[in-house]
Amino acid sequence: MKIQLKRDPRAAFEEIEVEKGTTIETIYKRIEHELPYKIVAAKVNYKYESLTYALHRECRVELLDMRTQAANLVYQSSLSLLYLKAVYDVLGDVEVDIENALNKGLYTEIKRETPVTAKEVRQIQSRMEALVKADLPLIKEALSKEEAIAFFEKTGRADKIALLAENPQAKKVRLYALGGYRDFFYGRMVPSTSYLTLFELRKYRRGVLLRFPHPSDPNRIPDYVDERVLYQTFGEQSRWGKLMGIDYAFDLNRKIEEGKFKELIQLSEALHERRIVEIADMITKQKKRIILIAGPSSSGKTTFAQRLCIQLRVNGLEPLYMGTDDYFLEREQTPVDAYGEKNYEDLDAVDIHLFNSNMNDLLAGKQVDLPTFDFLEGHKKYGKRLTRIRSNQPIVIEGIHALNDALTPEIAKEEKFKIYISPLTQLNIDAHNRIVTTDHRMLRRMVRDFKYRGYSAQNTIQNWPKVRAGEDKNIFPYSNEADVMFNSVHLYELCVLKKYALPLLEAIQPDEPEYSEAQRMRNFLRFFKTIEDDSAIVNNSILREFIGGSVFVD
Repeated sequence: MKIQLKRDPRAAFEEIEVEKGTTIETIYKRIEHELPYKIVAAKVNYKYESLTYALHRECRVELLDMRTQAANLVYQSSLSLLYLKAVYDVLGDVEVDIENALNKGLYTEIKRETPVTAKEVRQIQSRMEALVKADLPLIKEALSKEEAIAFFEKTGRADKIALLAENPQAKKVRLYALGGYRDFFYGRMVPSTSYLTLFELRKYRRGVLLRFPHPSDPNRIPDYVDERVLYQTFGEQSRWGKLMGIDYAFDLNRKIEEGKFKELIQLSEALHERRIVEIADMITKQKKRIILIAGPSSSGKTTFAQRLCIQLRVNGLEPLYMGTDDYFLEREQTPVDAYGEKNYEDLDAVDIHLFNSNMNDLLAGKQVDLPTFDFLEGHKKYGKRLTRIRSNQPIVIEGIHALNDALTPEIAKEEKFKIYISPLTQLNIDAHNRIVTTDHRMLRRMVRDFKYRGYSAQNTIQNWPKVRAGEDKNIFPYSNEADVMFNSVHLYELCVLKKYALPLLEAIQPDEPEYSEAQRMRNFLRFFKTIEDDSAIVNNSILREFIGGSVFVD
């Protein structure tokens, strides 16, 4: 039987001969020594599959390493199962929460009266290493919903019982078993523990960091950086969740079923507004003049910046709002990327000296002829924005490089106030299945791209890896430089986005390359009920920037 095999995302398909019933893992093992990175998953005819998948007909098979989002999530889920098994072996039947991405890993908490000790963390890591060396299989088990609920009743997992009991779509439940330990994970897994050689455990605050390779470098554990501000922001979001009575997806679904979602929307908006007021008060008290705002794609930067300006006006200030896009170099000076295309993403594309000179002149009370960049002609134009500001006017600046000091080297440090914004959800599907922030943002972007730009979901999915690569280079490394973070997430919003995103995802057909990602996103969304009536969402909400009806976005 002939199949088409792609070893690497950048390689062409090659035709090979295999016997019917051959697993993808068998093919991979034959060529493993020729590949630069470990393969952990595959695509078969544009559908994600585990390496244990057996081939019975002619097809196209793409091997996936951790540079792809889907494969990276397979590694994370598999490593989480290994970690939970090791915790069980070392500490017994204790409750463990896998909470959020932090410090290039996952922040977890072992729920007991006393925090886990550094010695216990070392013991857990040693047990994980022993399990990896033993090369134990990760066995998939398909249970009926009733069988799965009965199992979790015996093991006392109320979060999983509620998730399954209240999900009518869950006819069959996929459990994974490792050395006698069983748990529910909705994603796929690697075939055995021998694939999970790269990880690191660290004692961190009250919990444990489970660290693993980043997609940009799958062969090593990334350097450790303490993202303390991000940790505090997740803590704040956790407190907000408790105020709303929501820890997991089933809590949110229950609120919707009980008709309490309008109250939830109002409370969430009030919490956002209070945080924006707090940030405006900090800026006013500290007498900051240059307010720099940055965040990854679909964070809600435009709406946040406008709402911040309103609160600064309430405090008696008159902010000037602007972006950095008007300071691009002339088109003939713009650097090119590895593919020979104009690169507007990197800082090298910005006229840094002109930007700093203009900002300092404005701060000094001088009149400045601010440029307007003509994207059709590729040149800055002058004469339309003659501007002078008074001493009580701060400048609110939004741009992808805003937190990078290399953008503002000539501006005094005491003038600058840096804000990082991102939707950092603390809401999990259950204690062991988390919601990935990048997936959340892609849904926001997908809905906005379709509504405002006429792009299909295929376009959004296709462009997303390039967007993510730019964020990894230009935004995320500087998030720890922020004076404050603003978490732009609404705990209820996946239930709103589902109404808009699901038809777009369902329009992608099985013979289209983007089908695998569309199917993965549809599987994720099935855990959330839909809020059909979103009329209660106010017109200055960050969510309106994506679903429409915003007072700030045309």
